[in-house]
Amino acid sequence: MTRTVFRGGTVFDAVGRAAEVADVAVEEGVIAEVGPDLDGDTEVDCTGQGVLPGLFDCHVHLTMSDTDLFRTAQEPFSLQFFEAAINMAATLAAGVTTVRDAGGADLGVRVAQERGLVAGPRTQVSLNMLSQTGGHGDPWWPSTCVMDLLPPHPGRPPVVVDGPEEIRRKIRELVRAGADVIKVATSGGIVSSGAGPEIPHFRDDEIAMMVTEASAARRFVMAHAHGAGAKAAVRNGVRSIEHGSHLDDETLEEMARRRVWLVPTLASGLGLRESLRDGATYPDHIREKIERMGADRSVRRAIEAGVPIAMGTDAPLYPHGKNLMELPLLVEQGMTPADALHAATLSAAELMGLHRSLGSIEPGKRADLVIVDGDPLRVHDLGERVRAVYQDGRAVHVRPDVSAPVQAAPETSDASAASGSSVSR
Repeated sequence: MTRTVFRGGTVFDAVGRAAEVADVAVEEGVIAEVGPDLDGDTEVDCTGQGVLPGLFDCHVHLTMSDTDLFRTAQEPFSLQFFEAAINMAATLAAGVTTVRDAGGADLGVRVAQERGLVAGPRTQVSLNMLSQTGGHGDPWWPSTCVMDLLPPHPGRPPVVVDGPEEIRRKIRELVRAGADVIKVATSGGIVSSGAGPEIPHFRDDEIAMMVTEASAARRFVMAHAHGAGAKAAVRNGVRSIEHGSHLDDETLEEMARRRVWLVPTLASGLGLRESLRDGATYPDHIREKIERMGADRSVRRAIEAGVPIAMGTDAPLYPHGKNLMELPLLVEQGMTPADALHAATLSAAELMGLHRSLGSIEPGKRADLVIVDGDPLRVHDLGERVRAVYQDGRAVHVRPDVSAPVQAAPETSDASAASGSSVSR
């Protein structure tokens, strides 16, 4: 059994909010010990570098490289899965070792990563997003044309449903197809052709059925939701609110009381506003919704109210591989850098039900680690400073200018071995 020590880095363990110099010892893919002057067979010199837990992005679309419906409609159906492999590699290189796919990736994408066929983050899949007729996920457009960003196939069932019994059956179909989490739209959205975010979708009995059936299958429900749709989702027991603009005080208080996570996806709003500045063509009603997003203060108020926050980007609305742009955006909303990192590590792991094995640097946790140049708490350019990424203690991405990240540990002299002291380094 080989013991590798990540030596002398500034460790942000995600359990506390400080970062301190320490060694991290890894055995058979698991963190064995954290502390000073640890012994090992091999080592990674992390002097002057930061050591972080593997980061999480709780809202991505791996099979999508953009939201251009017209391009998608002209591409071969299976091309999306090859694009997913590229997007997964870019995400992993950014230090994101675990994601929750919010629509697009199917069971095969998750299994391909698990078997090592593709390099990428550990993945929970939702397959597709439950939508009411005329809702945010309904592919019908005013021209009567049907154009679906996520065309259904046997592993990604169609998801436009109405009424509790249709919902019961559809959730069972999603679980059968491999869904790890159930996604629903309980309000309109920003870039859809239908109603705006202020319009609620699905009634209480329908949302309650989603939560009941998902819970029976030991799955959580994530809700694309704004305004009144978010309030209904929280009232009926969902695990997280995705995006979450136009949230009133009552909704925020209830989210804090019930520990319903907010996944703000601030980067998606930034990406949409940048696309407008770059000349993207959107219908007027979508342009107006994008512009209104920038003035919403729900995320800042959620932080102040004590709502648990988890990092998510809605990539590709902000590009895959640029996921860590979400961190400085969270800081702009009132989080400390350490709190933003907590949202991308242990809080996100808890949201996804993975906190017993991932999300922090503690003995017994899987050794998903990210090594960065300099201070790990300097989040505004963290994504540009990622040196190496490890999953289960194995290097899965090393920046091209970084050489020999793992070396044999220096031999201990007879005198120091006899005294039990460590070799000076």
